[in-house]
Amino acid sequence: MYNDMHRYDDILTRERPRGKRQPMPVSDRAAQFAPFAALTGYDEAVAETARLTDSKIELGEDRAADINDKLCMLRDRLYERPEAEVTYFVPDGRKSGGSYVTLTGNAKRIDEYARTVIFTDGAVIPIDDIFSVKLLGSDEQ
Repeated sequence: MYNDMHRYDDILTRERPRGKRQPMPVSDRAAQFAPFAALTGYDEAVAETARLTDSKIELGEDRAADINDKLCMLRDRLYERPEAEVTYFVPDGRKSGGSYVTLTGNAKRIDEYARTVIFTDGAVIPIDDIFSVKLLGSDEQ
């Protein structure tokens, strides 16, 4: 039993053995234990799901007739490049729904075949997505 207790006495006073390589820098050691994203893209998917979109409002007959009247007035004044404020629905590219955007600019052309209103800045608005039209600088609003 005495031999068992003193079996390692010869190595107790020795220095700890060192390898031939340099020790790893502390910053690299810390990186080994850093958390990692086991589910890549999960945070983005949750954020996308939480992002709110609006539903497109179905226009009543009165609102549709009002928009049609304003577009006719706009078409009659296109030679003046009239300024108009148009609120329209923009569908979301990633999920159902979308948002309403208001654009103020000078109307350039109404393409009746493509059913779009084209502005001088290059913006193209589908007529079927228009929610309201306001002619600026005009007696008629």
